[in-house]
Amino acid sequence: MATTKRQPAKGLTPPQKLPAKKRAAAIEGIPAARAKKIAASEPISPKIKRGKTKAPLAPERVKAILDALRKTYPNVVCALTHRNAFELTIATILSAQTTDVGVNKATPDLFRMFPTPKALAQASLAEIEPLIKTTGFYRAKAKNIQGAARVLVEQFHSEVPKTIDEMIQLPGVARKTANVVLGSWYGIPSGVVVDTHVHRLSNRLELTKESNPVKIEQDLQKVIPRDRWIQFSHELIHHGRQICIARKPRCADCTLEHLCNSADKTWSSH
Repeated sequence: MATTKRQPAKGLTPPQKLPAKKRAAAIEGIPAARAKKIAASEPISPKIKRGKTKAPLAPERVKAILDALRKTYPNVVCALTHRNAFELTIATILSAQTTDVGVNKATPDLFRMFPTPKALAQASLAEIEPLIKTTGFYRAKAKNIQGAARVLVEQFHSEVPKTIDEMIQLPGVARKTANVVLGSWYGIPSGVVVDTHVHRLSNRLELTKESNPVKIEQDLQKVIPRDRWIQFSHELIHHGRQICIARKPRCADCTLEHLCNSADKTWSSH
């Protein structure tokens, strides 16, 4: 009997490859009017009191959260523009403590001048720093991306590795960055990306009570199916930027409103 060759897992589509309308929906979410209809179709999570849901980790509630997020961000993508794993790694390092929009403005010139790990590894900090200055903390970031490129060249034959343990050997790369690259480019569900938005939303949704990113990730991995880790991470990140913002979340426009009993909701239907 002939054997079927196993196809490699597929990562997320780079955002620039989507038509403008689909790209907007994948990152910014669906229009508010449609979001409200989706919210109304989701089950209400009963609460014990303000800020406390009855059985917050019940499988049917988690399933409903995932359903609403998928409908809110169809064809979800990582917001960072990139053409390969190297570019995504560098862009993700640069995204620390700044916006993806800002990174996307800086990286075209950076990658035009230094399109490969070897080219970036051989560049001087004086050449790199002006290109990424707008991303903030540019001196430290320049050292990190130059160092990451050198490690790629010297230890990994200029190829971005496919394991967490190898990825975190790169300067400027911790679990968050590694999970972004492994998931978004290689399609490897190595973990759940925990940034400030995932931190905030997973607590508001009572999927965790932790504040440490590593412990938050561990909690989320227990309740989110592995085949949804990649998409869920980006859906929650986009939702945190667009709707469930830190101050005055837009609860009236939120597809998760029926499922959420956060104490700091600005509007509630139940």
